[in-house]
Amino acid sequence: MADLSFTVVDVAPERFAATPNLLARILVEESTGERVHALALRAQIRIEPQRRRYDDTEERALLDLFGDRSRFAETLKPFAWLHASTVAQGFTGASEIELPLPCTYDFEVSGTTYLHALRDGEVPLLFLFSGTVFTRGATGFSVAQVPWDCEARFRLPVAVWRGLMESHFPGTEWLRMRRDTVEALAHYRHVRGLTTWDDAVDALLGEASVVEPS
Repeated sequence: MADLSFTVVDVAPERFAATPNLLARILVEESTGERVHALALRAQIRIEPQRRRYDDTEERALLDLFGDRSRFAETLKPFAWLHASTVAQGFTGASEIELPLPCTYDFEVSGTTYLHALRDGEVPLLFLFSGTVFTRGATGFSVAQVPWDCEARFRLPVAVWRGLMESHFPGTEWLRMRRDTVEALAHYRHVRGLTTWDDAVDALLGEASVVEPS
């Protein structure tokens, strides 16, 4: 039976991708000498927020996720960010494979909110691997599952994620709103004769800033 171990060598933007994708390079090692004919690999990628420090600016940006610093001991828990999969060709001994990581800029996804809040440093990631291993059996191909305890950690530079998003959405951010909210904002923009959506939101924020709280 094949004995596999996994190491995340690097994570970098996927060049020429139409949508924002990272590409993880995974070193897969088989220790028994048995030939792996194919590997259908899956991975859940988790963020481990408790494995880094946060400055005051980052703390404010993370209030919605974790509360203030006094609650960090309770709220900084690992959470799922991405699911990914690929099929690797056969190998003996070791092979380096590429695992595409499709990213989103949707701020309703906790991972996006978390990553956007970080200024610099690294993002502590945990890769949890699963999948199917195809090897040669006594009467043909043998099929086995990747053991549930196969995992690897990687510290992703924040600059890599920020560079990826800047290349796809230069100088902009994305927010999802209900259709009726967008229609109301469009009407407000038309009535006020405003040129852009930014102008409409700026005008609303300006009006809100002069209203005294009740």
